[in-house]
Amino acid sequence: MQYLRSLAEHVIDGSLALDALSTLPDAEVLAELTAVKGIGPWNADTFLIFHLNRPDVLPVGDLGIRKAFQAVYGLAQLPVATEMCAIAESWRPYRTLGSLHLWHSLSATPT
Repeated sequence: MQYLRSLAEHVIDGSLALDALSTLPDAEVLAELTAVKGIGPWNADTFLIFHLNRPDVLPVGDLGIRKAFQAVYGLAQLPVATEMCAIAESWRPYRTLGSLHLWHSLSATPT
C-alpha cells in the first residue's frame, strides 16, 4: 500500500509525468520510474518492454531471464548483469525480442 501511495503522490505532485514517459529515452524512463519508492529496475524494464514497447531492453535483473541465459548458453552458474550484457551485445538494437524468446524458452517443452 505504501508503494502505491508513493506512486500516486509522484503523479499528483507532477514529479512523475506518466504521459511524458513515452517521449523519453530508455535511461530517463528508468531514472524517472526508479525515483518512486517501490519501483525498481525490474519494474521499470518490464514497463519499457510491455507498456512502451521499447525494442532494446535487456532486463538483467529478471530471474527468469538469468535462468534462460544459463540454460541456453550452458553456463555453470546464473550469469551476472555484465555477462548477460556482453552476450546480448550482438542482439542490439533488438534485445527486447531476444529477452522475450528467452522468457518463452523457459516454458517450452521438448518434443
